[in-house]
Amino acid sequence: MKLFETLKTAAANHALYRRTRDEIARMPRDVALDLGIFPEDADRIAWAAIYGK
Repeated sequence: MKLFETLKTAAANHALYRRTRDEIARMPRDVALDLGIFPEDADRIAWAAIYGK
C-alpha cells in the first residue's frame, strides 16, 4: 500500500510541476520581468517551487 501512495504523490507533484512550469513559460514577458523572473528559467523555478531543490 505504501508503494501506491508514493506513486500517487509522485504523480500529483509532477502534474503540479508541469502546470507551474507552463504558467511561468506563458507569462507575458513584461509581467515576468516586473516580477524579476525570466520565462526561460521556468523549468528551474517550477522545480524549486514544487520539489524544493
